[in-house]
Amino acid sequence: MNIKENIESNRLNFWEKLYLPEIAKGMASTFKAMFEPKFTRSYPEEKMTPSPSFRGRPVLVLEEDGERCVACGLCSRVCPALAIEVQAAETDRDKERYPKLFEINMLRCIFCAYCEEVCPEEAIVMSKDYELVFTSQEDAILPKEKLLVPIEELQDRLEWLRQYK
Repeated sequence: MNIKENIESNRLNFWEKLYLPEIAKGMASTFKAMFEPKFTRSYPEEKMTPSPSFRGRPVLVLEEDGERCVACGLCSRVCPALAIEVQAAETDRDKERYPKLFEINMLRCIFCAYCEEVCPEEAIVMSKDYELVFTSQEDAILPKEKLLVPIEELQDRLEWLRQYK
């Protein structure tokens, strides 16, 4: 198709130039939506129950024998917002390293879940926490102690990850 045929095929007819049929379609869609049932949640009283695919606050998985994280630093390298800081330390246990320092700046976090996808140990996952309120910027920097969550609370998210990874 050459340029002249393309221009001819894109011309509007009389009714399309008036835009009346399109305005009528838009009004019909609006009136139809007005009479459909509404979905409203009274938020503080009615809490949302997120699905396993929901990406809330990133947390570290805590097992019976300690955290899963081996401080490889992949999460901090892949984070586009540079919200994660990891410093490794050596240990004498069965795993060689552990995170001496693990912090997430929640003011920078964009909930992209790249950290969760890249983690080889499934040590960092997106939780169901969506109520994030901080009174100061310092409170928004979460240390390792505030990020550790028992594995039982994250089991449905871990199962969903294994199914769709």
